[in-house]
Amino acid sequence: MKTILVTGATGYVGGRLVPRLLNPESVVRVLVRDPGRVVGRPWAASVQIMRANLHTGEGLEAALRGIHTAYYLVHSMSGGADFARLDREAAQRFGAAARDAGVSHVIYLGGLLPKDSASEHLTSRAEVGAILAAVVPTTELRAGPIVGSGSASFEMVRYLTERLPLMIVPGWIDHEVQPIAIRDILAYLSLACDYSALGIIDIGGDRLTFRRIVETYANLRGLHRVIWTVPPVLPRVAARWIGAITPIPNSLAVPIAQGMVQSLVADTRRAREIFPSIVPLDYRTAVSLALTRMEKGEVETHWSGALGHGPTAELEDSEGLARETRSRLVKASPETVFRAFSGVGGNRGWPAWKWAWILRGFLDRLIGGPGLRRGRRHPDEIFTGEALDFWRVEAAEPPHLLRLRGEMRLPGRAWLQWEALPEKGGTRLVQTALFAPRGLLGAVYWYGLYPFHKFIFSAMVNALARRAEQRE
Repeated sequence: MKTILVTGATGYVGGRLVPRLLNPESVVRVLVRDPGRVVGRPWAASVQIMRANLHTGEGLEAALRGIHTAYYLVHSMSGGADFARLDREAAQRFGAAARDAGVSHVIYLGGLLPKDSASEHLTSRAEVGAILAAVVPTTELRAGPIVGSGSASFEMVRYLTERLPLMIVPGWIDHEVQPIAIRDILAYLSLACDYSALGIIDIGGDRLTFRRIVETYANLRGLHRVIWTVPPVLPRVAARWIGAITPIPNSLAVPIAQGMVQSLVADTRRAREIFPSIVPLDYRTAVSLALTRMEKGEVETHWSGALGHGPTAELEDSEGLARETRSRLVKASPETVFRAFSGVGGNRGWPAWKWAWILRGFLDRLIGGPGLRRGRRHPDEIFTGEALDFWRVEAAEPPHLLRLRGEMRLPGRAWLQWEALPEKGGTRLVQTALFAPRGLLGAVYWYGLYPFHKFIFSAMVNALARRAEQRE
């Protein structure tokens, strides 16, 4: 029986790959920094969960012990200016640990690399592949933009096309690119496990221009869009424009924009020879499938689910932590109450004072925060570690607890928490807003907003109580 390790198991690709690797002939182990982020996922009980940190090396030896094949599906694109160094060091640690553990095969998902690439992100992805291949047998699958419900590149095209009847774009919109459907990515990754190391393999679907990508999406949605080209601009300038129009943060928009500066196409001859059973979907079909999954609310993973490389803050009940607690006795079961508060945000919006939440999200975007545009992956299902508008799910423990940590720009740290506690006559719904101010500005911010919070938070807990009782 083969034991397989998946890094990046809570990311966009890794979260979809894990259930596809489960079979009677294999044991699947996932490497995560926070095991709590796996709780609630449909496949959690079917895998071995190991805590380890690629950036410190902590736990790597134990996680790789007895592993035959390891998937390396992590990157530090959201790691700021130091992303290349972080990726390099993580790959070096992982590669050395895999070699020492006797791992037979590492499978790495990288990016297409044009000749004389000007993209530091694409160059860094290739460097990671070279580092791994130097110390352990490696298959490096190089792919272009991924097309799938919830992928960053698909979301960028979707938002730009939906929101802009007139698109004024740099001349590189007529460069060719070779996107690939997420289901084809998963097929290549899954089948690669049956081979020994294959070296570098380019994979991709249709070759088409970015202009054609936008036009195809618009046609499928019944939209008429006019595209005007202007002289090329710097990728970082284009990235800021993408960040202003779409939910994609600059840290992800920059590599996407850099990938447009040159044609980004694959030489797929080796892929066709080695994997003849995989016939990549054409772009139009891939987009149609992504739209259908979104309409049905069947988005398995989302680009915003990754936490990045930095440390995560956790709630500390300490002196100086301001809190507002409200509770209501609800004539409903804990399960129904949990469904009521775990379904907030995204397209459904917030249960009270919706205009105030929209305004707060707009202001957050103006000062560089995520705002509300990240939405949520699924209208009802929620996992620890996922993004939810400008919050991050710090704890999701059905049917009793949901705690969100604020990722909006604030002079301090904020949490919003709901609990469903069984009580005679129904369920006690407890809503708590917490804030750890940073300096004088933080204290002024919290107490200055208290009069508004008094109305907003009271209205919210009342609305959630009504919602639960109506569903019972």
